[in-house]
Amino acid sequence: MNISLPENLKQFVDKQVAGRGYGTSSEYVRELIRRDKDRQHLRDLLLEGASSETTEPVDAAYFDSLRDRASRQSSR
Repeated sequence: MNISLPENLKQFVDKQVAGRGYGTSSEYVRELIRRDKDRQHLRDLLLEGASSETTEPVDAAYFDSLRDRASRQSSR
């Protein structure tokens, strides 16, 4: 795959590669694609959750029990 960029975007990419520790512009572009893929996956999960049926109220008690479960798991 080849990508053509105008000079100002090429300079931007080159600056990102040099300043952020990427070995090549291809590594930088792959990282952008991975992040976009992750963002899309998160968006899909959020939309799925928003359209799902509610199972229990989300109130202070819910968050207290969630914190308790997380504390127990992290102390293992």
